[in-house]
Amino acid sequence: MMGGGQEQLQQLSQELQAIDEEIEELEARIAELNQEQSDIDEAIEAINTLETDSTVQVPLGGGAYVRAEIQDMDEVFVDLGGNYAAEHNQGDAVDAMERRKELLDDRIEDVQDEIDELEDESAELEQQAQQMQQ
Repeated sequence: MMGGGQEQLQQLSQELQAIDEEIEELEARIAELNQEQSDIDEAIEAINTLETDSTVQVPLGGGAYVRAEIQDMDEVFVDLGGNYAAEHNQGDAVDAMERRKELLDDRIEDVQDEIDELEDESAELEQQAQQMQQ
């Protein structure tokens, strides 16, 4: 094999490695988004089951918790992002959380589309590399 062909193979190999690394990063992002959805599911379940005067454990951070009594379940604060939150009644809070889940679904779908495109590109590069080795 000529030196130029070897260089092309090496370049294809590097491109494949870069694509594989990008796919891994995107798959990790999907895992994070799935975890965020699970957290939302847990919050929705808590909002639906807790009642005024219920006692709960509130995390303080660092593994420390404090017991607290819910004064009013019609005062649920939902994170809006950017360090802002909105107060909702119980039903509206669940609706807001469901909308966040839908947005996460859209983001997961977008990231999966990126992964699919990269996998297609990777398959093409692998085919080129096999043809060059023949």
